[in-house]
Amino acid sequence: MSKPSILLIEPFYGGSHKQLVDTLIECLNAGDYEVFSLPGKKWHWRARTGALYFSQIIPQNHEYKVVFTSSVLNLAELIGVRPDLGNCKKIVYFHENQLIYPVREVKERDCQYGLNQILTCLAADYVIFNSNFNRTSFLDNITPFLNVQPDLKLKHLREKIEKKCEVLYFPIKFHAFPNKRLMIGGDVQMSLLTNEDPNDCLHLIWPHRWEHDKNPNLLVEVLLELNKRQVDFKVTICGETYQTSPESFEGLQEKLGAKLVNFGFLPRDKYIKTLLDGDVVISTAGHEFYGVAMLEATYCGCMPIAPNKLVYPELYPKENLYNTSNQLIKMLYNWCRNPLLFRKQREKFFEYFTFERYSAQHLVPKFLEKLRV
Repeated sequence: MSKPSILLIEPFYGGSHKQLVDTLIECLNAGDYEVFSLPGKKWHWRARTGALYFSQIIPQNHEYKVVFTSSVLNLAELIGVRPDLGNCKKIVYFHENQLIYPVREVKERDCQYGLNQILTCLAADYVIFNSNFNRTSFLDNITPFLNVQPDLKLKHLREKIEKKCEVLYFPIKFHAFPNKRLMIGGDVQMSLLTNEDPNDCLHLIWPHRWEHDKNPNLLVEVLLELNKRQVDFKVTICGETYQTSPESFEGLQEKLGAKLVNFGFLPRDKYIKTLLDGDVVISTAGHEFYGVAMLEATYCGCMPIAPNKLVYPELYPKENLYNTSNQLIKMLYNWCRNPLLFRKQREKFFEYFTFERYSAQHLVPKFLEKLRV
């Protein structure tokens, strides 16, 4: 019996990292691959010690031809300690990059994580990014990042890495989601499968991690201003929550009262039900390389509204993007006070917005082609 030829390594097996691995192995024969992973927590330790851990548990006696991993792994370290894996075709997928990951203060940045990713690219044969924004921001920042050191200049690294790089969007299994839209031929029409009154107040959804890079402060500023202007709306704030909540979220339930209909992480079934009930999905992110939750919510029938920066101009029409907090407030205020007009606008959006290029059905074959020996 032949041994697996594909080695999948995921040091942070959670969230979108887990989603990608699971989506790929669904389309592989069980005997063709092996997965080695660590739970999706303690990210910093996974990035620091993942290579050492996997070097000890990946079998020495193997027939691997391809190694596929995310950029959390220091691939250069792994190959250094396990040279037997060096002859494999080595593919690295970047969900994010540490060269521009936001920190509250520059002096807080631990340069080691960015350096690990640069070394990983040098050790890899193929470097795949989940968006053009991710690829460009990484390549453009290699030299400035390395120039921080005071007495040594490293040259030509961008050129070496750039020729290995390409973009493959993250494959989302839209076919696993129900939605409020009916596909009729090539056209997408809104179908009010719910008993929705076109004049019902709008349901706003913020489905992001409760961390500073998703800018919860801006969300709170906007919601309190809408509340102050006495427009009718309801809001769900969900996404992954952690031991400490953002300071700006403190007392928000009391301030918004019955308008805050969900506050905290939702199990999958309730999450999907909430997306189907939603009208607008909002991003306030200061950091986003793709935005799976935004696209999932959009597919379920929500109108996306996002900053005019990061990955978003690559994904959404300019009419769905805002430049300032005042613009965001104005857009939501106008929509909330005229739900009927908003719903007509949303219908037009879904007439021309296409999901195919972000779908697993379109993208997974491209990933499988990479995994071929």
